[in-house]
Amino acid sequence: MNRISTLFFLLITIALSAQEDLWTPEEIINTVYLTQPSFSKDGSKIVWLQRKGLVKEDKFVNHLYLTRLENVSDTPKVIQLTRSVESESNPVFSADGNALYFKSSREKGKSLWRLSLQGGEAEEVSKFENGLSSLSRLGDSALVFISGEGKSLYDITYEKDNTTVVEDTAHWNPRRLYSFDLKSKKTTRLTQNPYRINSYSASEDGAYIVYQEITSPDYNTDGNPKPNYVLLDIKKGTSQTILEGLQSPGGFRFTQDGKGFYFNAETSSDPEWNGAGIRELYYFDLLGKDFIKVPLDWENGLSGSYFLDGPHVIVQLANGPLQKLRYFEKEGNTWNWKDFELGELQYHTNILAFHQETDRVIYTHSTASKLPEYYVATLKVNRKNVSLEDPLILTTLNKKLKKKPIAKSEIIYWKGANDEEVNGILYYPKNYEKGKTYPLILSIHGGPTGVDQDEWSERWSTYPQIYTDKGAFVLKPNYHGSGNHNLAFIESIKNGNYYSLEQIDLYNGIQYLNDQGLIDMDKLGLMGWSNGAILATWMTLKYPDMFKVAAPGAGDINWTSDYGTCRFGVTFDQSYFGGAPWDDTNGKHYNEWYIDNSPIFEIEKIKTPTIIFHGSEDRAVPRDQGWEYYRGLQQVGQAPVKFLWFPGQPHGLQKITHQLRKMKEEIAWIDQYLFEDTKPKNEAFKKDSPLASLLSMQKNMSDDGLIGTTFDGVLIPPTASLGKDTIAIGTHEVTLAQYHAFTGKSYDRLHANSPVTALSESEIRAYLEWLKEKTGATYRLPNEKEAERLHKKAREAYKTQNNLNTLAGYELTALDVGDLQKKLKEVKTSLIRNTGSHPMVKLKDEVMVYDLGGNAAEYYQTPSGLKSYDYSAYDFVDPAAQHPSSATEHTGLRVVKEK
Repeated sequence: MNRISTLFFLLITIALSAQEDLWTPEEIINTVYLTQPSFSKDGSKIVWLQRKGLVKEDKFVNHLYLTRLENVSDTPKVIQLTRSVESESNPVFSADGNALYFKSSREKGKSLWRLSLQGGEAEEVSKFENGLSSLSRLGDSALVFISGEGKSLYDITYEKDNTTVVEDTAHWNPRRLYSFDLKSKKTTRLTQNPYRINSYSASEDGAYIVYQEITSPDYNTDGNPKPNYVLLDIKKGTSQTILEGLQSPGGFRFTQDGKGFYFNAETSSDPEWNGAGIRELYYFDLLGKDFIKVPLDWENGLSGSYFLDGPHVIVQLANGPLQKLRYFEKEGNTWNWKDFELGELQYHTNILAFHQETDRVIYTHSTASKLPEYYVATLKVNRKNVSLEDPLILTTLNKKLKKKPIAKSEIIYWKGANDEEVNGILYYPKNYEKGKTYPLILSIHGGPTGVDQDEWSERWSTYPQIYTDKGAFVLKPNYHGSGNHNLAFIESIKNGNYYSLEQIDLYNGIQYLNDQGLIDMDKLGLMGWSNGAILATWMTLKYPDMFKVAAPGAGDINWTSDYGTCRFGVTFDQSYFGGAPWDDTNGKHYNEWYIDNSPIFEIEKIKTPTIIFHGSEDRAVPRDQGWEYYRGLQQVGQAPVKFLWFPGQPHGLQKITHQLRKMKEEIAWIDQYLFEDTKPKNEAFKKDSPLASLLSMQKNMSDDGLIGTTFDGVLIPPTASLGKDTIAIGTHEVTLAQYHAFTGKSYDRLHANSPVTALSESEIRAYLEWLKEKTGATYRLPNEKEAERLHKKAREAYKTQNNLNTLAGYELTALDVGDLQKKLKEVKTSLIRNTGSHPMVKLKDEVMVYDLGGNAAEYYQTPSGLKSYDYSAYDFVDPAAQHPSSATEHTGLRVVKEK
């Protein structure tokens, strides 16, 4: 292959795959992750979950995967264990590691399943009519789980009545702990609690369980009365209430020696309402029945999970937009810490699981510009620090996505409210050029105690890669009140400061980027979900002329109604706003705050084009907030507004169709109002329809109806560019009229737009030289590698083109081809029609060509002469044959034009 041909092949390859380089909503929502990994008892195996989207079923399911670590020196072996349309969850290894017990959506989720790791299908172990949740091993021979007690007579009396009982403390059935003996298959009730057990943890030897018992029908709603925390001695059959006075204890983990357990608890200034704060670590001594706080020496507290190494503990500390790992060695009732030294992985490593006997660690590493990689390594506690040695890639996911262009990102810092430093993740436009300014989209996290960290986090609610593809900056700000920071920062927006500090943070972040000369202040947009939507709405209210577009999802607009209708309205509003709407104490008129800070009462100020999203079954931010929002904007009429309501969806969208619809509607809205894609959209016009083919054909016709482009008075083949400064490819096969513009010979005008066929190599070469002489551009045939790409497109498109398969009128196989070709001989006219008579074939984004996959076959150039890569109307497209072989009289040509 000569240098020009090689360059052409590279260019056509790049051009044909250019569309693949752009991120799509489908790729965002179908990105896969390793989740919930756990080790077998001996540490030789790992089970984990991977989510998969099922388009036909319109849902996501989790499948079980197994990784074997025995005798591993390179990449561990990964085995997919389940593949059904049902979703699996809560896998637990048997004590010997030879089987997995798990829950499934099969059988309405009421059964326990077992899967032998020696092979075979999953089998149903037992069915629990009252359900089961939170499955774990209890010692070596039993499982423990949470379940209900069944229906009371009251329940049975009304079971055919579809009335929804919102709350009824008199008929609030308990949920208790049960054990299931794996040998005898006997189920035993372990607790007699009057209320509902929400979570628990069992000691490794099966001697103790500590659990949380919710004492209110909807604890998240009213915050009171507080849960009970109970220590159960299984052998003695006794229990006692513990941890009184602490706010929201959780994350219980027993030490291996069974002498105690660790847990975390919230520290805040308003524990009465479960106020947001920082989480701190505690140790409970089973002998003394008392607890002590572990001195973390870190003002931000904990972040994520922690893991035990004997009596010692590995913690992940809250570190703003970064990660922070620390190891605490326990000596009596004191703890000494050591930091992790991880080299380039420092601050971006998240531990997912730890096995004490083998010291194996499963961890993931990613940044906002790097998809996650998953590793297994060995924990090594050194004299001064801790390291992760001999890392192996546990599994590699999303290989195709890792090849796509990914936006550069960085953590930025600026001065926000109270002249305090705030931070965020800034994503740069693809192909960013220093000195140019670009649009900016603020993608605002929820919570408000959510946090955006320097890790991969593309999903249906926030997806910077798509907007950086379009040439915009995206900023994910960690405003005052965001989690993973210190207590003062998290609590700063309480007591009437909600909105006021975040507003300054967001505004100052925009001004900071403007001062850096990065953004176009006339092209600003906002998007966010939940609290992110709340803040996006507030910004359009306070700065009516600042933003070109807003896309809030599931956000509040009226706090006076939120208090009673939001699932956690009581606790949230009491904590952040300082009181209920009717409170009027100590000179504070809370009703005034609720009204003054509800956008619905000033909605006439909003001028920003706004698209609103809401799930119909959302109890975190009730659906009627969306209705109030839409109706207000629609009635005021100062801003274009659109409202999408997703039936059956809770606060987070769950269906594939709904996630995609949300993203595509949002992208189209932002395209229109921020990127000013104001071309009128004809919603009745389909781009790959027969009408589109006709219109495209029309562009490539001369005034007298001949296909082609008139250049300096002669008719030449029309071409379509495959990219800026690259090559162009013929949109049609060279026609009789185009060829005879070269020969000067007469031809049948009736067949002027038919492909010219049966030319010799010398005739084709002479025609291409004539085109070069007339236009100054080089024309040629595709070479071998280029023909392979075009042949692939031809095979993909053959079902809509003019070939023997489509002429047959049924699913033609090789068995009938011979007889059918005999029948063809009875046809008195040519089967080859005017070029462009069949639907277009897409090569890339806006490049459409005709007749690939049928009509006339097409030549390509090889060192040994001409060969064909396409099919003619007389050819059978055989799925078992790789390359067509067409008769000369049915073979034409398509040109390639070099620039």
